[in-house]
Amino acid sequence: MTIMRMVYAGALDLRTDEAYYWTWSKELQLCFLDHPPMIAWLVRLGTALFGDTNLGVRFGGILAMAASQLLLADIVRRVTDDARAVILAVLLPEAALYYGLLMAKVAPDVAAIPFALAMVWALVRLAESDDGRWWLAAGLFGGLALLSKFTVVMLLPAVAAFLLVPAWRGRWLASAYPWCGALIALAVFSPVLIWNAQHDWASFRFQFIRAAAPHDFSWRTLGDYIGLQFGQVGFVLFPATLTALTLTAWRGYRTREPVAILLSSAVLVPFLYFLWKSLTLRIGDTWPMFMWPIGFAAVAINIVKLQHGGAPAWFIRATLRWVRIAIASGVAMVVMIFLYYVAAPWNFLGRTDPIGAEAGYEQVAARVEQELTKAGASWIATSDYRTYAMMRWFFRGRVPVIQINERARFMGFRDPGMDLIAGHPGLYVAREPDAAGRLLAETGVRREPLGSVQRSWRGVVMDSYALDRLTGWTPELSPRPDSPFYQWRWLAGEFATALRA
Repeated sequence: MTIMRMVYAGALDLRTDEAYYWTWSKELQLCFLDHPPMIAWLVRLGTALFGDTNLGVRFGGILAMAASQLLLADIVRRVTDDARAVILAVLLPEAALYYGLLMAKVAPDVAAIPFALAMVWALVRLAESDDGRWWLAAGLFGGLALLSKFTVVMLLPAVAAFLLVPAWRGRWLASAYPWCGALIALAVFSPVLIWNAQHDWASFRFQFIRAAAPHDFSWRTLGDYIGLQFGQVGFVLFPATLTALTLTAWRGYRTREPVAILLSSAVLVPFLYFLWKSLTLRIGDTWPMFMWPIGFAAVAINIVKLQHGGAPAWFIRATLRWVRIAIASGVAMVVMIFLYYVAAPWNFLGRTDPIGAEAGYEQVAARVEQELTKAGASWIATSDYRTYAMMRWFFRGRVPVIQINERARFMGFRDPGMDLIAGHPGLYVAREPDAAGRLLAETGVRREPLGSVQRSWRGVVMDSYALDRLTGWTPELSPRPDSPFYQWRWLAGEFATALRA
């Protein structure tokens, strides 16, 4: 399965977000508007080993999957001392599409998963050894998880329950170790705090506005969230994991067992939060993915606990049967989807295909290169971060690329090559319809249409892009925060909310 993921990582086109994170890896930033910096560092590690290749960009995901499986195995081994449960814990993520295949792509969640598991592992070691120094390790890994993705803050209720519900709460509350662990987590997270203090707390405000913006009730977004969990975790594995977590929570809170409290709360609290938010907000594809590996540990541990806890024989047999079905059907599905994307020539989903929808940018890049020569242009302008990222990926620094709007995304970025931009013609590449066209017209720039180019995948046109020659204007790298070219509040949804009001 690891070899399969490596083939997948090397063979498929980068998705736009992956190319975007690759552009981050070329910058020395403490944080970014959208996310903390860990994903950029992970991409930089992979490209240092394998160069600016698809595998190089995605190698961090391969590494994260292997580390996650090792941590899962050791968590289950320490709790159960059962080799079959350990094997089960290693196989379960292979049976889930997101982990078995899609960990071979980079996203902030991929970076967060092993660190979140490492924090749980350290707390399991604490419960096993009663050695307070494991609080310090948990703080270190928790800080690294926060340095990867803001949403892992939703693990804090589980840590609080682990500390406060068992009988040991008085002893640990009086100890310096948990508080020192919290200080370590804060120190590790400090690059994000420093960057935000320097940039008007931009990334925190960006995320808060997105999370708190009012939206109308929608059954569709609720259905999307539930359907996404079935699709990315598994049609059988998702309900099997929820069942195991429910039993683990019942056992943990009834007997005040620390590890059971930790594992169940670490998944059920964020799952229920996202369920509540999905009533009015579309939950992102990857947002809940940091929590499910912890649930897989609960599945493996729960089977052993049922056997030792005197559960009815029929219930134990049924649980084992469904888990085996989940693994067999899940691995088969992962392999089939791998073959579909790597070996098959068909497109069954049309423009809605999640991989195909972001493929084919080499066609756009090839046409752009031709037009650069014909138009005598020395730089490329775009009006969305996806096109910007893909143009940077394909041109690899040979031609300056700049996104003219949404400049809040690029705070602190190095000069893209203003000596080749200022006073020189540029080539504007805009996905149709061009949302920034009116904004660009207000600058007084002269635009000369050069035609359009289509991006297609397996015979299906995914998008069309207009190409214009730009003269008489130089884009501003660092516009004022109230400038429409800065525009981060609009990205977060505040502008749309204001329009509705």
